[in-house]
Amino acid sequence: MQTEKLQNILEAIIISADKPLSIEKLLTFFATEDLVNRNDIKLALSNLQQFYQGRGVQLIETASGYRFQTHQDYKHWVTRHWDEKPAKYSRALLETLALIVYRQPITRAEIEDIRGVAVSSNIIKTLQEREWIRIVGHKEVPGRPSLLGTTRQFLDYFNLKSLDEMPSLSEIQDIDKLYPELDLNMQEQKTTEAD
Repeated sequence: MQTEKLQNILEAIIISADKPLSIEKLLTFFATEDLVNRNDIKLALSNLQQFYQGRGVQLIETASGYRFQTHQDYKHWVTRHWDEKPAKYSRALLETLALIVYRQPITRAEIEDIRGVAVSSNIIKTLQEREWIRIVGHKEVPGRPSLLGTTRQFLDYFNLKSLDEMPSLSEIQDIDKLYPELDLNMQEQKTTEAD
């Protein structure tokens, strides 16, 4: 099959898909007589990524596969036509998620021990409903508590191929220095003063 035709076919398949598609999944769209192999698809995807560089949309690879998405630089304009507002998450939910991401597998009791407060069932439920976390096993201690870990959907949502792409904890600890515009210390002071 001609490279340009293969690129057009892959472009149409990926744009119309409702979730990222792996190379293995893309291979299933072709019959044996199409003479398309894994390397052909990789080359065509690479060409498409180059073609879309600097445009309004981009072809990105996540943990689950390839998908088209709006380029981050144009988010401000694109979000204007959405009726629903993006979800806002509490600090407790984000802290819980961060502990699961960086310490997985981890039990709820271990999260509570680190945070110093109980973890709301609603937080765990919300993270599971978003399919960002799942039960990956049970700890071999009395009561056999569930061990929590992240999912491919978590990686896809945050445009990650693997957890190795997460910033290191030392980078996160210096986030107020790296991004002074966030003014995290002032937000914490306002919260403390309000209490």
